[in-house]
This record gives sequence, C-alpha cells and structure tokens, in this order.
Amino acid sequence: MAAVLSCGPRAWLSHGSAAALWGIGEEERKTEVSVDASRAPTRSDLRVHRRATLTLTDLTVERNIPVTGLVRTLVDRAVRLGRAELEAAINAADRRGLIDPESLRAALQPLAGQPGVGRLRGVLDRRTFVLTDSELERRFLPLARAAGLPPPRTQAQLNGFRVDFHWPELGLVVETDGLRYHRTPAQQSHDRRRDQAHTAAGLTPLRFTHADVVHAPGHVRSTLARVRRRLTSRA
Repeated sequence: MAAVLSCGPRAWLSHGSAAALWGIGEEERKTEVSVDASRAPTRSDLRVHRRATLTLTDLTVERNIPVTGLVRTLVDRAVRLGRAELEAAINAADRRGLIDPESLRAALQPLAGQPGVGRLRGVLDRRTFVLTDSELERRFLPLARAAGLPPPRTQAQLNGFRVDFHWPELGLVVETDGLRYHRTPAQQSHDRRRDQAHTAAGLTPLRFTHADVVHAPGHVRSTLARVRRRLTSRA
C-alpha cells in the first residue's frame, strides 16, 4: 500500500506485484506500480510503468490496495512468462475461485491485439489446456501428450474418488503422487482403496511418483505409450 500511495493519485499495484497480491504468482525484486501516462514519479526502489491504455475495467481495489484487476494482471504477466508459468498462474486463479478458463477466454475477446493477449489465448486453447492442482501434474501432461494420449479429464469424480487424470475412451486412470500428500500410512491405504475401486469397475489405474515424473520421464512416457497401445487394441 505504501508503494502505491508514494506515487500519488492514479497509481495501482501491477504486474508481478499485482500477481502476488492476487495469489497467482511471485513478486519480482522491485515492487511494480502502474501510473497514468501523464505522470512520471521516480523512485529507485520501485519499477514504475506509465500506462496510457488502462481503463476503469482494468482497475480495482483488493485488500484496500488499488491494483490492476485479475484479467489485466494476467495479460501483463503473459508478456514476460513462459507457457508453463502462465499455465500455473491461470490454474492458481481458477483454484482460488477468482476466474475460470471459460470466463477468462470471454474477458480476453475485447482486448484482442494488446500485448500478452495472444499468448494467453494460446495457452487457453481448448485442445491443450487442462486444469491441474500441482506442478507435478503440470509436468506430467507433456509426457502424456508425447505418449500419444489425447487431453484427459482432470480432477473428475470417478467411483467415489477424485482422480488426477481420466481417459474415459480408454478406461485409463492416472494418479501422480507428490512428496507431500502420499507419505502417511493412512494416505497410502486410501490410495490402494482408490486403485482397487477403479480396477473393480474395469478400469486400468496407473500411479506415478514424484521421482518418476521428475527424474525418469522416459519411463513414464514409455509406460503410458505401451498401455495406450494395449487399451487401443482392446477397444
């Protein structure tokens, strides 16, 4: 708040600092503030962006701090971020209940042609974009694509359990086990019951660990490819 106030009226937290306030990204080394293009405040400890195109729909107040709205913040971040980081920001926004992908696609339509919008729309392409709950799951998706699998359903309810990835046309279910949530005996027992329920329903359940996805991606990819071929030949 102090950084925004120090820049006088018509100043808003923006870019990486706005992303951090919204809970969808990390703040960069300097606090970032956007101001009206007619003004030029200078402070060595701030990164100031002079903006001529911001409208009232781009701006809001969050926790009593003037800040660029969520959509504008994502557009600004899209200019700098790689695809994986941008996917993570979109997923974080959805997970926090701030905006869903369909609403974001609609909000981008009137902004067509502005820097960052094209990259956001590319990431949101319905053929490739899916929601995930963790970085481990985001790392898994390219391996599944490389194995020839189509985009899966994610975080779906199936046989009384929420599953990470589901390919209904193949009868395939895949879980990715992170380091945090699958160590206790109770969680491991829960995982076994989940796999048993899917097997009893005639599905093929697979489970990959953090070490598999991060350190042995070739094993994951080849296993998925072999299972895909087997299930496709059965269909």
